[in-house]
Amino acid sequence: MIKKVLSSLKIQDNIKKSDALIGIKPNLVVAKPSTSGATTSPELIEGTIEYLKLKGFNNIAIMEGSWVGDKTSRAFDVCGYTKIAKNQDVLLVDLQKDSYTTCNVNGMKIDVCDQILKLDYLINMPVLKGHCQTKITCALKNLKGCIPNNEKRRFHTMGLHKPIAYLNKAVKSDLIIVDGLCGDLNFEEGGNPVQMDRIIVGFDSVLIDSYVANLMGYAPDEIPYIKIAESIGIGNCLSSKSQICELNENYNTDKIPQSREIERLSKYIEEKDACSACYGSLIHALSRLNEQGILNKFEEKIYIGQGYKQVNSKGIGVGTCTKGFIKNVPGCPPTAKDIIDVLIN
Repeated sequence: MIKKVLSSLKIQDNIKKSDALIGIKPNLVVAKPSTSGATTSPELIEGTIEYLKLKGFNNIAIMEGSWVGDKTSRAFDVCGYTKIAKNQDVLLVDLQKDSYTTCNVNGMKIDVCDQILKLDYLINMPVLKGHCQTKITCALKNLKGCIPNNEKRRFHTMGLHKPIAYLNKAVKSDLIIVDGLCGDLNFEEGGNPVQMDRIIVGFDSVLIDSYVANLMGYAPDEIPYIKIAESIGIGNCLSSKSQICELNENYNTDKIPQSREIERLSKYIEEKDACSACYGSLIHALSRLNEQGILNKFEEKIYIGQGYKQVNSKGIGVGTCTKGFIKNVPGCPPTAKDIIDVLIN
């Protein structure tokens, strides 16, 4: 998947020199495998490296600094990155052990790890997932791993949103590859993984994060750092779905085991052969409604899946496959925000 999309984008045309130092910044916030919903899939990382090497780029490093409560070196091992680095002959850089430089961004001083500042091209590879403090974490927040531990602590005392936005002016993401294969429903550290089988790729962190917010059931203005980043010129929020190209081949992949939280939400669903992207959007929508205290008022089931094609019925259907239902959320797949807007009206 990742080689196909990188080839279509011809990202090599944007890398100015053959010996460019290319940094890949995954999300390895904790030492947990990607199936937990917490960390970037090693297959995506390896596919990206293989594509770059095929195009003649060999000066590649995987760079990360895990959160203060864990060690990056342990995350590299547990998440399969130590093996990848050896097999692909690329560097592993533990930013928790790096020196740093103080950058001045619009009057705000931010300490940034030196190895990040040396890069010619930065590939930002976050996970599409929730966060208990900022609601979502994706491209913009993923760069928090590029600062030293003391600065991570300070960001929390500053309320997270403004420093996250300003950090993205000090460190520019040249390419964003969002791992939407399997991300946690609510927490940065994993435990309630939602399978969505998506890869989201682009060059504008603000646009991507505003789109991801919609996928998870939020408007961009509910995530302050997205709007702050837009206001200081990092990028622009999604204004039209025409800005998004979705390649949806209606794959119905093997489902991962459901967590207890997902099982609780799924009792509101009648599913027949639903694609993971569509089902994942519905799970995120139900989680948002649950947070708002609305979900327990729903007495009827919500129908979803390819098994309902050509079915005309009463009730609520989610996705193009259920367009025969009296109340339908269009889209293939719809976002969680689309689903919420229909369900509460």
